[in-house]
Amino acid sequence: MRASRPADRYSRDVLSQPKPSRLRTQKDVPADIGLLLEDVQTGFVGEVIAVGKVAGELLMTLEGRKGEKRKFPLGPGFWIDGEPVNITPPVLKQQTQPKTQLTASGSIRVTGKTAKMMPSRMWVEGRHDWQLIDKVWGEDLRLEGIAVEELAGVDRLQEMLEVFQPGPGRRAGVLVDHLLPGTKESRLVNQALARYGTDNILVLGHPYVDVWQAIKPHRVGLQEWPHIPKGIDIKKGSLAALGLPHDTVEDVGIGWSKILSRVRDWKDLDPSLLGRVEELIDFLTAPQ
Repeated sequence: MRASRPADRYSRDVLSQPKPSRLRTQKDVPADIGLLLEDVQTGFVGEVIAVGKVAGELLMTLEGRKGEKRKFPLGPGFWIDGEPVNITPPVLKQQTQPKTQLTASGSIRVTGKTAKMMPSRMWVEGRHDWQLIDKVWGEDLRLEGIAVEELAGVDRLQEMLEVFQPGPGRRAGVLVDHLLPGTKESRLVNQALARYGTDNILVLGHPYVDVWQAIKPHRVGLQEWPHIPKGIDIKKGSLAALGLPHDTVEDVGIGWSKILSRVRDWKDLDPSLLGRVEELIDFLTAPQ
């Protein structure tokens, strides 16, 4: 099919065309679908509905208000809102693969899946441990149906296990602060394991005196977490090193909120904590 006008649009006297001076300063506009153009020579106004080759020539199809369709070669000789333009081939948009979405723990985000309801539990020392784990692993844990609860000290481990009654399908994973051989905490853990066995209980300790230290220090503006002498509350000492108020319980709570807000995902945590939490999650979700 031939175009509505020849490719050489300026073979006739340019003085016969309206507003010739405006045709000398034209900007390039790609022939995108939906573009509204006016052909200078014929006065036809239409919307670009297709662009393709006909007999080796790249043509665009314009559709007028009454449904009339005409083909035109690309190039100069068109107006948009009274301004001269040079129509260029449309820019082909590269199709990109959808980016894989990850959770804060680095796992592939699962959508459209109903969360499980599992009786298994993860217990952690205190509220700050729970909040940190929830920020990084919360989405994964909720999908698996694993509740995270505060242990509030290893002294309560036997009591919690007696109430929970671990067994097949009811596993308990416990994360303990600074669990060292020969300490009171390690003896309490060994007693619990001896009574209930290791098939349904896993107790792991991280190397930090306080879980705050599992956050990489550069995230809070430190080269390293300070060594706090015995007799000084580690939370208050850490806040003092950060130049934050630290005298009251409220100061500690506000300071921890500021520290926690600096954690974005798993990359902001020390590998020692990452490995232990992942091991606990694997233990709790493993088929039984």
